[in-house]
Amino acid sequence: QLQLAQSGGGLVQAGGSLRLSCAAAEPTFSTYSLGWFRQAPGKEREFVAAISWTGDDTYYADSMKGRFTISRNNAKNTVYLQMNSLTTADTSFYYCAAEGSGLRIGAESGSDYAPKYNYWGQGTQVTVSS
Repeated sequence: QLQLAQSGGGLVQAGGSLRLSCAAAEPTFSTYSLGWFRQAPGKEREFVAAISWTGDDTYYADSMKGRFTISRNNAKNTVYLQMNSLTTADTSFYYCAAEGSGLRIGAESGSDYAPKYNYWGQGTQVTVSS
């Protein structure tokens, strides 16, 4: 069992930056691959980024590459999503998620497939104003 608690988010102007955090109390956190997804009203949940349990491998949706950075600190049981150059299209509800398959992250292993993830954070709203 893993309980993920998110923080960060809020309102930012276009071109600005935000950092989201997602933490767990369980020491098993370090054995899970982590992902970030987002979902806007009336739209399907969209993959943002994933990171392996070691933090050595990352995988991004094409539209996020170069703007978003996923990272983790296993000593703090926390995963981060640094978002830069935000646009109004990034306005959404953001979720962190964990999956424990142990597979290498990437499209081949379904890291961008939401049902693969076993545990989810409560979500946090990110609103980018023009």
